[in-house]
Amino acid sequence: MGKHKELILIISLLIGTFLVPINSTMIAVALSTISAHFNEPLASISWVVTIYLIVMAVTQPIAGKLGDLYGNRNIYLWGVVFFLIASLGCIFSTNLISLIIFRSLQAVGGALLTPNTIAIIRYVVPKERLPKVLGIFGMGMGLGAAIGPLLGSVLLENFNLEAIFWVNVPFLFLALISGIVMIPKFNVKKQASTLDIQGSIYLAISISLLILLTHGMEFTKALIMGIIFILSTILFIKRENTAENPIIDFSLFKNSTFTSANLSIMLSNFVMYVILLIMPLLMKSQFHLSTAQTGLVLSVFSISMSLSGWIGGLLNNKFSSKKVIGFSFAMIIVSNILFLSLENIGSIIFLIVALIIGGFSTGIGLTSMQVASLDSVSKEQSGTASGIYSTFRYFGSIISSTLIALVTSYNYIFIILGISGIVGILLVARSIKSSSQDVISSNNSRAKA
Repeated sequence: MGKHKELILIISLLIGTFLVPINSTMIAVALSTISAHFNEPLASISWVVTIYLIVMAVTQPIAGKLGDLYGNRNIYLWGVVFFLIASLGCIFSTNLISLIIFRSLQAVGGALLTPNTIAIIRYVVPKERLPKVLGIFGMGMGLGAAIGPLLGSVLLENFNLEAIFWVNVPFLFLALISGIVMIPKFNVKKQASTLDIQGSIYLAISISLLILLTHGMEFTKALIMGIIFILSTILFIKRENTAENPIIDFSLFKNSTFTSANLSIMLSNFVMYVILLIMPLLMKSQFHLSTAQTGLVLSVFSISMSLSGWIGGLLNNKFSSKKVIGFSFAMIIVSNILFLSLENIGSIIFLIVALIIGGFSTGIGLTSMQVASLDSVSKEQSGTASGIYSTFRYFGSIISSTLIALVTSYNYIFIILGISGIVGILLVARSIKSSSQDVISSNNSRAKA
């Protein structure tokens, strides 16, 4: 495929996948509007957000496996169709229950899109250009998450609630048509096995309960859910170790680069989400900023993170993934030293500079983490690897919300984030090897299995 067609294909894939983070963050500004529209309390409305998170986290590793089994192109196109149907369903929802159901279907569509898009990119883009392309793609996804609240606010202010779902429809039609035309049919030998349904059920129960346990609840309920979570996790691990074609092939984790790449994205996403969650509180309590001012100042973090993802893709071509990821964690340490200084300095300019460096630190290594994960597996396992990678990304956000609930001191939180950077350098980045070395060892491990 020539560079011109390759560019058109990347744009086509981004049109569909770009909507996944937008719909994840855009809905946050609409909660009060939804509450008034359906005359439901905000506690119930929060499920519109929670269900999206749960389904995305549960479905992505399954979606990646489906792509490897039945073709990444096919599963991607089904993801667009699901997202389109679900968006139309959200538009015409007449009550909260139906909206929650269609939001969960939106998440299914988004989960089908994300890992299979990465797998398609790996098939069509030459290895030497892969970091650059993934950097551009990551920048687009990051900008999608950043503009979601702004887009939602503009649509709600000028139109009605349905507008935040109508905006998806033309883009999804375009993504579907361009995907059918542009995505090539790969000559990949399909695996004879079918999806491990039993393992999928255990995985769904485990991840769903893990997310729910991070929300406040009474002790008895938490204890029961915790016991079920442990049992389902044990059953899932036991099932995957004996299944003919497991959802998560645990032998992949014998590969140090694959393991480290996934731990890297978990740590990086953990740091990113903690900053996004606590900074609005800190800005109101210490800097006395209004909601609008807080959103504007915080946007520099998201923009810096998105742009640095693209820069990280360029750096990956000049330096190894190991060095770029190590640099990312080093910058996380620096940024949190700056955050620790906010209480004494108290300058808005200093806050903005710290947020820019913080966004840079969490974004600069993202492309290298994705590249390291993909380089450590065969192309036929790209969907599975991308699904696992996406799940570890969500684990980072889950851990972040738990930390916020347990630790109330800003300084202690920044110290923990700084320690995360140290752990990233000393234990995670150091375990990443050159792609050729680690793929060979990985293939040998699978051969012996």
